[in-house]
Amino acid sequence: MSTDLTRLAWRKSSWSSQDGSNSACVEVANTEHCVAVRDSKSPNKGSLILPNSGWTSFLRVTKM
Repeated sequence: MSTDLTRLAWRKSSWSSQDGSNSACVEVANTEHCVAVRDSKSPNKGSLILPNSGWTSFLRVTKM
């Protein structure tokens, strides 16, 4: 499966750079079947693409 990441609506995580340092900026974008995650400071250096079920698992584990 190929996903055109240039057309996605990226949004910055509300948890990114809460200290104002701009050092930890994560953006996410949803598609029908997956969630893409990237570093907003380097958006062209690649993205992590997870199926929706993988994203749900990731969130569950990281909230512990």
